[in-house]
Amino acid sequence: MKKISKIKSMLTYNLKSLIGFEIIYKLSTTIIFVPLFLSIFKLITKVSGYTYLTFENIFNFLLNPLTILFLLILILIMTFYTIIDISTIILILDSSYQKKKITIKEAFILSLKKSIQVFKPQNILFSFLIIFLIPFLNLGISSSFISTISIPEFILDFIMHNNFLLIIYLLVIFFLSVLLFKWLYAMHYYILEDCNFKEACHKSSTLSKKNKLKDFLRIILIELVMFILYFIFILLGIILILFLTKIFNKTNILSNLSITIIWLLIALSFVILSLLTTPICYAIISVLYYNHKEKNNEEIKHIKVNEKEIKKASKKFTILKYTIIVLIIVSSSIFTYSLLNGHYDFNIEYIRTMEVTAHRGASKLYPENTMAAFIGAKELNADWIELDVQQTKDQKLIILHDTNLKRTTGLNKNTWDATYDEIAKLDAGSFFSSKFKGEKIPLLEDVISFAKENNIKLKPTGHETDFEKAVGEVIKKYDFENNCVITSQVYSVLENLKEYDPNLKTVYVMSLAYGDITSLKAADNFSIEASSITKTLVNKVHNAGKQLYAWTVNTENSINAMIELNVDNIITDNITLAKDTIYSCKTSNIIQEYVKFINNLLK
Repeated sequence: MKKISKIKSMLTYNLKSLIGFEIIYKLSTTIIFVPLFLSIFKLITKVSGYTYLTFENIFNFLLNPLTILFLLILILIMTFYTIIDISTIILILDSSYQKKKITIKEAFILSLKKSIQVFKPQNILFSFLIIFLIPFLNLGISSSFISTISIPEFILDFIMHNNFLLIIYLLVIFFLSVLLFKWLYAMHYYILEDCNFKEACHKSSTLSKKNKLKDFLRIILIELVMFILYFIFILLGIILILFLTKIFNKTNILSNLSITIIWLLIALSFVILSLLTTPICYAIISVLYYNHKEKNNEEIKHIKVNEKEIKKASKKFTILKYTIIVLIIVSSSIFTYSLLNGHYDFNIEYIRTMEVTAHRGASKLYPENTMAAFIGAKELNADWIELDVQQTKDQKLIILHDTNLKRTTGLNKNTWDATYDEIAKLDAGSFFSSKFKGEKIPLLEDVISFAKENNIKLKPTGHETDFEKAVGEVIKKYDFENNCVITSQVYSVLENLKEYDPNLKTVYVMSLAYGDITSLKAADNFSIEASSITKTLVNKVHNAGKQLYAWTVNTENSINAMIELNVDNIITDNITLAKDTIYSCKTSNIIQEYVKFINNLLK
């Protein structure tokens, strides 16, 4: 309880400065610096000769010498900007520890002086700590600017389904966690004691030598306590709303007014909490830092506010302040001018009925890519069925995801080395459940003759013969052109399909999408990994008259996120959840909307 009391004291003593700075920082981040960094990145892609980025060309882009040079500069600038946030917070907290008042201007000027030192060669490695290590571990102690950095969901799914990669991933997490808690106080030494990166890390490691595990548990425990308190606050709000709804069920005006007031109070508390998230985390670390120094009889050094230096820097601060105001005005003017001149066509964007595609059939309940899974998907009212097509040694088109047969059938053989006669004898159901024993790997013809609508995904291995033509011929044979889309992660496959028949509808499957992807003419629509999808991307695709699919969306939160973004189709393993969530969104009442809002807060 002593530590919680100290944390509370450090937060409240200069609370006005803390909240004021975080408001300014978050606003400037949203309005100026995020668009600025995105523009710089866009410039990097242009200079490097790339109009768009996908998984197919991302490695060539990253290995380009120009890209490497410009990205290193961009990372340094981002580090500098992020350190401003962290160092200002630490300086305000340090003043609170000394029971001294400090203004935003004083803290910012001191912080700016410290942040500039990151460009010195001996401090460049702070970029690794701030931009990569802290966000990667996602422990809530990163700056608000970089706190959204995370590993894409599709990569995590791939890791989780591969035991070797999972072990490697866990070992990396363990190693980085140890490293982070060795360097937990490095920023304090850098800011308060003017140490360079190497000295700061060494002193931090010495300070935390016997306390790494304890510090980790303390941070987790205190954050857990705060989360529980806030959760109780929200729960009481929900109970109060339900109670008031029951009392005023005959007087809707009073009921809605009461609910609105409570909603506003919770929303306001959430805004305040979001502003204090980073300060709270650094208040915890600061208290541990001071305690360890006291126990070790180390001198606690503080930054002193030099009035002469502050006065000298005040002129620069005033210039910076007015520069930011001018930048905001200019940015707003450019946006308004573009809007009035039709550069942003908001009228083309319209509400669409979101469809649900069964990923490899109803793969949550049935063995993937089998007739059982496709029949199950139809029974669950999936709008589309997604399936993977490969070619056998004897040029038969089979439905299978992996290029090797071992995972689903037990036969350790690649598809291009096996004939269909061999494959037809295999059991493709027992790997999922014994009750599906004897389920076969179907042919593309079998599925087309059964299905009404298909998302046919081509999986070229490099061993095919006239692969695209063979698929196109089967589709034409069953007069199925208007009932399917053909998708692939290899753009050249779509080009070959269009060359064979321009009327075949194609979808480019991408795990990464950046830039003007609508310029890819062989793609009629796009299927993009859910974590890479943004509102801007959706609008761009829709404004080009094309559709956007999201894959693979398996949780209620991610489905709701795709509904918010207004994608056209979600590809999922859980058809029932997807259908129910979409239906609930369309038919929700005020209470459901409120509960949805609460769920968003607790993500």
